[in-house]
Amino acid sequence: MTEIPISFEIVKRQPGTLGRAGVIHTPHGDIETPAFVVVGTKGTVKSLKPEDMKSYVGNQVALANTYHLFLQPGDDVVKEAGGLAKFSNWDMPTITDSGGFQVFS
Repeated sequence: MTEIPISFEIVKRQPGTLGRAGVIHTPHGDIETPAFVVVGTKGTVKSLKPEDMKSYVGNQVALANTYHLFLQPGDDVVKEAGGLAKFSNWDMPTITDSGGFQVFS
């Protein structure tokens, strides 16, 4: 398995507390924290185009659910599109949730 270089940098601390702000550095872009993460369960966010997520929402990262993607549209469709980034038309960092809880719900 190829190792992907990801690092976290603390850029500011809140004196007297554990509060902090930082930056997660990824090969696909930086994510300033704390961050609002848009959830696109099936790889897309309903009613928002990828460019709107950046300009209107200021989103830096998207989250997709692997289990839901497996059910619909199917892993073969995502693979044929060239992977999740191309399928979603999202060129910034993406994180996925395994969907383990949804398997039993």
